[in-house]
Amino acid sequence: MNAATTLHWLTNLRNLGSALGLERTQLLLERLGNPQNFCPYFHIAGTNGKGSTSVMIESIQRAHGRRTGLYTSPHLIELGERIQINREPISESHLIDLVEQLRAHYDFLHQTHPELDATFFELMTAVAWTEFRESKVDLAIIETGLGGRLDATNVGRPTVCVITSIGMDHQEYLGNSLAEIAVEKAGILKSGVPCVVGFVPPEAEEVIRKRAKEVDTPLYFVRDRFKDELPLTNLKGQHQRQNAGAALLACELAAAFPINNDTAQAALQNVEWPARWQEIKLQEGRTLIIDGSHNEEGINSTSVLLSELKSPTVILGSISLVRAEALIKTVANYAGEIILVSINHERAITPEELKKLVPKTFSGKIRLSTVKELFPEPHQCLVTASAVAVIGSLYLAGEVLAYYHGKKLNPHLQDKLMKRP
Repeated sequence: MNAATTLHWLTNLRNLGSALGLERTQLLLERLGNPQNFCPYFHIAGTNGKGSTSVMIESIQRAHGRRTGLYTSPHLIELGERIQINREPISESHLIDLVEQLRAHYDFLHQTHPELDATFFELMTAVAWTEFRESKVDLAIIETGLGGRLDATNVGRPTVCVITSIGMDHQEYLGNSLAEIAVEKAGILKSGVPCVVGFVPPEAEEVIRKRAKEVDTPLYFVRDRFKDELPLTNLKGQHQRQNAGAALLACELAAAFPINNDTAQAALQNVEWPARWQEIKLQEGRTLIIDGSHNEEGINSTSVLLSELKSPTVILGSISLVRAEALIKTVANYAGEIILVSINHERAITPEELKKLVPKTFSGKIRLSTVKELFPEPHQCLVTASAVAVIGSLYLAGEVLAYYHGKKLNPHLQDKLMKRP
């Protein structure tokens, strides 16, 4: 089987959509010998900050000489970004080899349990666990995809759990209140497994405490551990210092992996995580900032950083009208110009639809464009403002980074969120 055929098959799995539930993943992992049981791991959930917290934990552990596996989603440009060994994404050729290994098991299960075909995300989760077992990592850091309770990653017994934040997002899947969403996130709690809790609203904390009592989970709050001052990190924003607190506390609680505080603090100052207020220097002293603040909680966290820019030009795109409304409302408070773009994604909101959401009080310029028009050549940005900020979906961030670095982007290898029939 050649690479093109394998990728075509993998792409077509997206037609199943992204569904909640554990049975499909468990069935596939059992066929694979339950690779999730072969290494200790940290399990990270939350509305925002779970990716940043995951890479911070990874940075701390790798700084102590441990071989790490990292599983996050979505990827920005290349699919292998989701599965990393010591922060090195696996190659496309290796990914294809792994997928082909799993396809035989997938085909067998399709014959015996056709109603339980694994989705794209579920297969990728199984691929990650298989790679971590084969690579003999010392530990893994696993980020949930959607929710937690019924997320495909919620299939083992972690060393430490983390809930970074609770906010309104993916309501159609997780519930229409902070309490309902907290129920889904708190579903990762396990008996006797310590859980770190970040800065969450009171109604969400109440739900987490109740669930912890039910399953006998010890809770550790970042606010209690770092009463005076949160750890420093090179990632910008107070929200990233909160994530750093969650990461450091999680590592402190992992008794099997002792850490040195100075080493951990240094690691938090050397975290690489694209599209999180990522600054790129352009010609003539201009600055391009790329940030995946894709929902209300996210943009509220980065609004302070946005306010520090002087009338920036903001390039904005989204795959959700609800998210876009919150983004545009905040961006309009600080931008001198807003450029609305359509993302190369099947759920993208058109620039015309986005324009309707711009507050009538916004006095700056508004124009419609495309990523390709704004970034026509590698390392070229045609926006002339001294500060240019790309705000919105991580899919937009990935598209901008792909054009800027002259790389190809395959939008058909991203998660497809839709309810299964």
